[in-house]
Amino acid sequence: MSGSALGIEIVFVFFLALIILHRYGDFRKQHKLVIVATLLAWYLCFLIVFILPLDVTSTIYNRCKAAVNSSPSESHANNGSHTTAVLASGKNECFKPWSYIPHGIMPIFWRVVYWTSQFLTWILLPFMQSYARSGGFSITGKIKTALIENAIYYGTYLLIFGAILIYVAVNLSINLQWNELQTIGIAAANTWGLFLLVLLLGYGLVEIPRSHWTGAKKGHLLMKTYFKAAKLSTEKADAEENLEDIMEEVRKVNESIKYNHPLRKCVDTILKKCPPEYQERMGRNMDDYEDFEERPNTYPTEKSLVKLHKQVIYSVQRHRRTQVQWRILLEQAFYLEDVAKNETSATRQFVHTFQPQEPENKITQYFYTPTVEWYWECLLRPWFHRILAIFLATFSIIVVWSECTFFSTKPVLSLFAVFIQLAEKTYNYFYIEMACFLTIFFLSICVYSTVFRIRVFNYYYLASHHQTDAYSLLFSGMLFCRLTPPLCLNFLGLTHMDVAISHQDQNQQTAYTSIMGSMKVLSFIADGFYIYYPMLIVLLCIATYFSLGTRCLNLLGFQQFMGDNEMTSDLIDEGKELIRREKRKRQRQEEGENRRREWKERYGNHREDSARNRNVQAEQKESSFTETNTNRSVASKYTRSNGRNERDRVELLQDAEPLDFNADSINEDPLDSDSGRYQPGGRYLSMSRSRIFDDV
Repeated sequence: MSGSALGIEIVFVFFLALIILHRYGDFRKQHKLVIVATLLAWYLCFLIVFILPLDVTSTIYNRCKAAVNSSPSESHANNGSHTTAVLASGKNECFKPWSYIPHGIMPIFWRVVYWTSQFLTWILLPFMQSYARSGGFSITGKIKTALIENAIYYGTYLLIFGAILIYVAVNLSINLQWNELQTIGIAAANTWGLFLLVLLLGYGLVEIPRSHWTGAKKGHLLMKTYFKAAKLSTEKADAEENLEDIMEEVRKVNESIKYNHPLRKCVDTILKKCPPEYQERMGRNMDDYEDFEERPNTYPTEKSLVKLHKQVIYSVQRHRRTQVQWRILLEQAFYLEDVAKNETSATRQFVHTFQPQEPENKITQYFYTPTVEWYWECLLRPWFHRILAIFLATFSIIVVWSECTFFSTKPVLSLFAVFIQLAEKTYNYFYIEMACFLTIFFLSICVYSTVFRIRVFNYYYLASHHQTDAYSLLFSGMLFCRLTPPLCLNFLGLTHMDVAISHQDQNQQTAYTSIMGSMKVLSFIADGFYIYYPMLIVLLCIATYFSLGTRCLNLLGFQQFMGDNEMTSDLIDEGKELIRREKRKRQRQEEGENRRREWKERYGNHREDSARNRNVQAEQKESSFTETNTNRSVASKYTRSNGRNERDRVELLQDAEPLDFNADSINEDPLDSDSGRYQPGGRYLSMSRSRIFDDV
């Protein structure tokens, strides 16, 4: 099994990252480079979380071998090593773990994973982020915009690195070598990451258990859904209004710039990004044969078109996202209302107001019957959320205690370190791996879930159901790559596997710590910031528990869900009315569909036969009428007309716009008709232009 566990986890983590990315990104519409870069960033970060427990067990086994091979005096001198218990108990052999990774593989693995993730987060992803959001029409223009936007960003990081470098240079006791410079760069990156890590972790340690506890209260969830509906309705209306304004500007630009204008290609690129219904509305009455004249004051510039292009991309994405979220929120509200109604059901069978739009699997329908669904939703699920919330709250308390006491080695106060040391004495490697995995997995969930919940206005927002834009996906990859290394170092400190905390021999450190380097080069960071800054997590947890951040945002005008607030009650009532209105609309639609289905089942065959006969007769009449009018028009073409009125009549008939009199309906608004479609060359051609005008 040597190395097999590493290979299995590498494959498993890849598919895990792919599935999560598929939930938020759209593989068909988004650029392939954006998908690949985001997937690589997420994959590398998840790899560190899953592979680090294997590194811990391999390190414990190597410590055991070193303790067996060393003399008793050497092992007694190394008082920080816990493997000296082997000699004290009379054992002269070590049990090899099932997931042991041969020596020399892990340092290479960590070096590739770490430096690749750092290259992504500090160089490639910020550049791709600006490139994806740029409104340029050429690759050169987008690259130029990305470089300008990231100049300040790169300059800030170089300034921090330079300040630390100057501090080290003026210290005469330190010789600047490549390893020290590498450690300075790692320290600068980890310092920034640890600063953000404590903020996100303090929020997640409280919010995740509380979300599951409140998830057991169906009434609370329903009120919160009404509140979200009111806010999302306002956002949806604002997105629609913004899209209409942007499309109006596009229409004006499209009408002003003709087919032979030098900037026509830019306008065509903008039109391709517009929704199909707006593409068909624009330019119906545009005269493509109007010659272009040199009037620079009346035409937009390329810079204004770049800005318009960027606004179109943003407004279309936002409009599509709000529409999808609104449909999902309606389904959630309808389902929670059904749960509230079925709780008092005497039959104990779950009844849906609306049938699910997506058909369920037959196997699921066989096992998940209405009775099973009633017992799960109305009885078992609330208790499941309560038990899970208590378990997560206990884990959060252990994390907070360990964060405040992990620097104490005599006595050992960190509970995670106590658990690992007890298992190390008995060489229960499976227990060690599970304890390490659960610990780092819980820390990762608290941090990563906060990243998924954060919303910075409308610039950064991870929306599920494939509604996240490229900018937010790349930004999430940057955050993951910056948060994961300090998160893993913090985990090693909690378990006393970091030699800087446990004061053990440098030769017995984990492979991950050997790659990260010793922070003793920067003593004020290693002995001060890394140890005492995590204690602030207590204050952040208290602030999150009392919802101080939510209350501050509410005072600033950002509506937040608060039970004891008048604005919240008004929004809940508004959302309830919106849901009720959408519910009545859905019921009328289903009633109409049922009536049409019953009518079709009763009279469907007779009506289809009669409609088919009428269509055949109409086609025969149309063909005979077309032939007659065609012959008549050809004869009039070769017949000399004596009067001017006759010539005008023939000329008028030849140049008139062809109409389709066989259409089922005629739309009064010419902008809403489907007779024209946008062509890449900037022209709008009629769907019936190839037909002969034969009706007068």
